Amino acid sequence: MAEALDCDLAAIEEELEQLRERPKSAATHRPRREALLVHLPRVVVNHEPEVKSCSCGCALTRIGEDISERLAYEPGVFTVERHIRGKWVCAQCQTLTQAPLPAQIIDKGIATAGLLAQIMVAKFSDHLPLYRQEVLFARAGYAIARSTLGRGWAPGGCSCSRWSMRSSKGCSATRSDSSWPCCAGGSA
Repeated sequence: MAEALDCDLAAIEEELEQLRERPKSAATHRPRREALLVHLPRVVVNHEPEVKSCSCGCALTRIGEDISERLAYEPGVFTVERHIRGKWVCAQCQTLTQAPLPAQIIDKGIATAGLLAQIMVAKFSDHLPLYRQEVLFARAGYAIARSTLGRGWAPGGCSCSRWSMRSSKGCSATRSDSSWPCCAGGSA
């Protein structure tokens, strides 16, 4: 009986060692967005709660901050908007207070409305293809991949969302929708 117990303990210890030595699988690795370049100028925008006292009457204490960065573009110059939201807590009732982030066009995206507007106006009004915009942005100091421009931020511009940059057929929307070039019979 004691021998069987010793064998069982040895087997369990061996399994534990194998579990400890097992490397993390590649499936748990999530791709990360590249950090915005350090040399780009930063514009700091602070977001703090309007009221710095808790509903219980105690003063709030700052315990940290959340920082998010968004890429902005003015013709020829990239900048980074750095949004800093302070975290405030009440010492008595343990209530956490934080100002909300301003609304974004693309949730969790890094492009500001100005950058997205620049891409769309250049593509649809100025008829500047994405591969040329890619070169212009690289020359301005921040290379944005054409795949990000085309599928991530400016996916064809068709209201029916069926347009693809590689599609020769275009979209199947009705010709009466003249708000988009591909639906109005023009080329995107």
